[in-house]
Amino acid sequence: MSNSDAAVAAGRLARGLEPLHAQIYFAPEAEPRFVRAGLDEGRMTYFAPRAAPIGAVGPSTVTATFYNFSPRLVAASIPRAWDLVSPADLVAARFEVADASLRRLLGDDGVGSPEVAEAAALARTAAEAVTPEGRPLAAAHLDLEWPTAPHVVLWHALSILREHRGDGHIALLTAAGLSGLEALITATATGTGFTVPFARASRGWSRTEWNDGVARLAERGLLEQAAPSDDAVDPVLTEEGTALRKRLEDETHRIGAAPWAALGSERAARLGEIGGGLVRTALANGAFPADGVFAAPRR
Repeated sequence: MSNSDAAVAAGRLARGLEPLHAQIYFAPEAEPRFVRAGLDEGRMTYFAPRAAPIGAVGPSTVTATFYNFSPRLVAASIPRAWDLVSPADLVAARFEVADASLRRLLGDDGVGSPEVAEAAALARTAAEAVTPEGRPLAAAHLDLEWPTAPHVVLWHALSILREHRGDGHIALLTAAGLSGLEALITATATGTGFTVPFARASRGWSRTEWNDGVARLAERGLLEQAAPSDDAVDPVLTEEGTALRKRLEDETHRIGAAPWAALGSERAARLGEIGGGLVRTALANGAFPADGVFAAPRR
C-alpha cells in the first residue's frame, strides 16, 4: 500500500470511529449533568465542557479552535462559564457523561466486553502517538489524566484523535482561505453533513450572514450563484468547489495519518472491525437525532 493509500485508509478509519466520540454532543445525559455542575442551560453546556481541557480561555480561543461557530454565539457563554464551574470539574463531568451515554448506547454488557477493552487499548496506542505541535485541542486532551474504565478510555482516545484530525483540518481550511462560516457552508454543500437549517442555527449565523457567505464563495467560483432568497440559501458546489473539498479531505487524511501509522495496519484494521460494530450498535440505539440534523446523502 502506498503512503497515499495508507493515509486515505487511516482517514476513513478515523471518520468511521468518530460517532463513538461525537454522540456525547447529542446525549440526553449531557445538558442535565453540566447544569448540575453549575452551567446555564443551552449552548454553554456545549462550549464550556468541550473547551474545558484547554482551561479558562477567552471566547477568541474557543472561536479559533472550534472554528465554524459565530464569535457572537461563543461570547454569550465564554468566559462567563468559568465563573460558574472550573474547567477541572467540567472535565470530570464530561467523563461521567461519556460513561453514562455509552452504557445506554452499548449496554452494560457491551461496555464491559473483552472487545471494548481491546478496542480501548488499540485506540489509546494510536492516541498516545499524537504529537502536540500545531494541534491545540488535541494537545489539551493529551494532558488530561486517563480514565480507567475501558469504554471511557476508548471514548477519551477517540476524542484525542478526533481533535487531532480537526486541528489539522482547520489549518488546511485557513490555508485555503476559508473562514469558519465559509468552511461550514462548503461542508454543508457536500450533502454529507448537517442540513442547512441545523448548520446555520447551531453555529449561530444569521440568514444574512449565511447568504453573504454563499455570495462570497460564488464569487470565488466555489459555489453556484444562488438567486436572492428570504431564507438561508441551500449552497451547491461547483466543479472547482467539489475539487477543493476533496483536496481538503485528502490532505486532512495525509497530515492526520501518523497516529494510525504508529498503530500499524493490522491493529488499525482490528480497531476498525471492533469499532465498526460498536458504531452500528450505537446508531441503532439512537446515538443521533433521526430528523432535521443530518442531510440525506446526495447522489
